Amino acid sequence: MTTQAIEDLLRELTPQVLGALTRRNGRFEECEDAVQEAVLAAAVQWPAEGVPGNPRGWLITVASRRLIDQVRSDHARREREAATAAEAAPEDVPDTDDSLVLLFLCCHPALTPASQTALTLRAVGGLTTAEIARAFLVPEATMAARISRAKQRIKAAGGSFGLPRGAELDERLRVVLHVLYLIFNEGYTATSGGELHRADLAREAIRLTRMVHAQLPGGSEVTGLLALMLLTHARREARTTAAGDLVPLDEQDRAKWDRALIDEGTALVKEALARPALGPYLLQAAIAATHADAATAEETDWRQVHALYLILERIAPNPMVTLNRAVALAETEGPPAGLALLATLDGDERMAGHHRLLSVRAHLLEKAGDPAGAHEHYRRAAKATASLAERRYLESRAGRVRT
Repeated sequence: MTTQAIEDLLRELTPQVLGALTRRNGRFEECEDAVQEAVLAAAVQWPAEGVPGNPRGWLITVASRRLIDQVRSDHARREREAATAAEAAPEDVPDTDDSLVLLFLCCHPALTPASQTALTLRAVGGLTTAEIARAFLVPEATMAARISRAKQRIKAAGGSFGLPRGAELDERLRVVLHVLYLIFNEGYTATSGGELHRADLAREAIRLTRMVHAQLPGGSEVTGLLALMLLTHARREARTTAAGDLVPLDEQDRAKWDRALIDEGTALVKEALARPALGPYLLQAAIAATHADAATAEETDWRQVHALYLILERIAPNPMVTLNRAVALAETEGPPAGLALLATLDGDERMAGHHRLLSVRAHLLEKAGDPAGAHEHYRRAAKATASLAERRYLESRAGRVRT
């Protein structure tokens, strides 16, 4: 088995092993540390010695021993048992997969969104603290402290290991989907740094969302979020040039889009739209499907896109939704109409100086035949973004309209 295949297997097994240990022992914080040590041991031993016949049982056994060592503070025993880890799973370990329960625990309402995201990536995603720190461009010590505090807050809040019920289940699921959405967005368009996207984060968000969808297939918003991720990720190869520069949607080579992901995402949208519930993720997925359905940018059904944004704006008001509706409105009624809608956002403190508002206004001013205004706003947008890839693109647009 290749090193990449082993890494993929460990990411799949990590939440299962942690769920088994936590269900049997409680003590989520200590169990999570023990599982991480077992995963690190496997990452070193398996490529050299081969994957054991029962990899899940191997991890559970090693993690269980690490947990015993932690409780006893017996460092000598830890070293001795680590060298002789067995392959057989403890007899009382259930076969059930508690990954979904674990995901709900990591998204405990006592945590901030940043802590929920970090803990989810570590406990359920199987990423190391160093990998998470690199993804979010913070020092490893900072991320380690954030994860440690998150586990302590869950313990202090008395977080139980089990799925919540009734209204609490719906509210917690909303938080879970939001965390997965944040992880995907950071992977698809990094908020800072030199790379436009971080494919590993986007893929991990899709994997975790697939897991939730498999266990909660009837939820239209779960289905909608998975579809949105698939339809958006399908465009990844066309979003940048060979040099890493951003390529906007209307200029992308659509032959590079992943048709398998588009077909899967579109089928999920159709499936979810047949249900009575209509939520924000499903509407965004329907918009993405409309773009994917167009063979060329000119064939995009902008009236349908605008209508979907209107519905989205009504059920989930958000300045970013209005921003995107302005783009669609400009395509159907002309740039002045789009600019007029953008003007309604100028008093919104959440959008003050935001590079997306500046860049969209620049785009519409360019389409309206105002190169001087477009140049000024492209230049301001470039200064406002922390993403180097977006900055290069905006600076190039500013230079193009100036000439």
